Amino acid sequence: MEASYNILVIDDDAFMRDACQQTLARRGHSVILAKSGHEGLGLLKKRSFDLILLEMNMPGEDGLLILAKIKDLEPETIVLMISENGSIETAVQAIKLGAFDFMAKPFTRDELLKRIGQVQRNRQLTIEKLYLKQSRNQKIESTKIISNSPAVEKIKEMISMVAPTETTVLLQGESGTGKGLAARRIHEMSRRQAGPFISVDCGSLVSTIFESELFGHIKGSFTGADKTQYGKFEMAQNGTLFFDEISNISLEIQAKLLKAVEEKSISKVGDHKVVNADVRLISATNQDLEKAVARGLFREDLFFRLNVVSIHLPPLRERREDIPLLLQHFLNRFGRREGKVIEGLSPNAMKALTEYHWPGNVRELENTVERLVVFARDKIITTQDLAYSNTVLSSLPVKDTLCLEEMERLHIIKVVELTEGNKTRAARLLGIDRKTLRMKMKKYQIPET
Repeated sequence: MEASYNILVIDDDAFMRDACQQTLARRGHSVILAKSGHEGLGLLKKRSFDLILLEMNMPGEDGLLILAKIKDLEPETIVLMISENGSIETAVQAIKLGAFDFMAKPFTRDELLKRIGQVQRNRQLTIEKLYLKQSRNQKIESTKIISNSPAVEKIKEMISMVAPTETTVLLQGESGTGKGLAARRIHEMSRRQAGPFISVDCGSLVSTIFESELFGHIKGSFTGADKTQYGKFEMAQNGTLFFDEISNISLEIQAKLLKAVEEKSISKVGDHKVVNADVRLISATNQDLEKAVARGLFREDLFFRLNVVSIHLPPLRERREDIPLLLQHFLNRFGRREGKVIEGLSPNAMKALTEYHWPGNVRELENTVERLVVFARDKIITTQDLAYSNTVLSSLPVKDTLCLEEMERLHIIKVVELTEGNKTRAARLLGIDRKTLRMKMKKYQIPET
């Protein structure tokens, strides 16, 4: 999907204004015209523009002064200077003041579109840099959905049908069932696949800065706002915006989100200017939003806006036939990462992992396999190796459980000694919290050091 821009053309030449409008509108851009710098600045105070075409020489006005005022009002706006009589020195000065480029009149339709294409690529690179900076520490998974179960095959079919549309989608299911994976798959099969996929973790963002994270802010809008910043909506322009665990959004932010969804526009914190928001929304929740609506914790009007198409992802315990496939998939992935050849699991180990109820679903299984690969001593993972994955102990036969409990006791003693009794570090290395570590030390009669 090609990006569409809000463009302001400031030129005293009526013919040039109309020609630019016709050319750009045919390519899907929204174009507003101003016949003077004063009129253009007035429009800029009311709304934001992605690009401004500014005539350098207009009667009674200094084009460079207008440029400086534009950059003062909206530093992020791209300004393309145009002029019939501009000198090289003037063009250089304009670029020093922040103009993107200079284009001499008269220019052809193709020349204008070529220059707009350069602007689009420049803006996209800026957004991509921001996206990469924010997602550098995020784990980007493959979007392949591993499954042979009838329930998930139906979900795959629903995704393939809804992905090419522009409708909003609500993904529901327990934590760890793959809602984020499904959201990425929808994006990659959509008409917006060339655009960004921006994820918003509604459960981890601090409520006091949530609005700024979503809509951006201007310099000086609050303490610490030392520069103007893009929000998630602008970063997702012409792409997909994914709200993970949306039930955690406060009612105040829900109201502002509803306004953005309905009007397809936003305003930065500390600013009243309108910015178009051409994004597709996908949301996910592990809560029952209808119950949240009934309890007054979630806005009914926003729920209906987000719940146009609902897809429920089943827990892993309801698709046990997929567990062997997922186990092999993760064994291969982590084996390659660690430089180990893991051929598979013993029958008893496979039985234990298949019968385990997996309260954390696919995410828990993935983390379990990662630990198994890290601690694997052979090409085949056995029930003894499961000692390093405390989650599955309850699924093992009694004789194996007793053996593993002894291995777990020895492992805890070794880690506690290694950390010189530092329970915080020991718990982190063991993959458990301090409370669980204390309980296990008491259970196995391991003395405090």
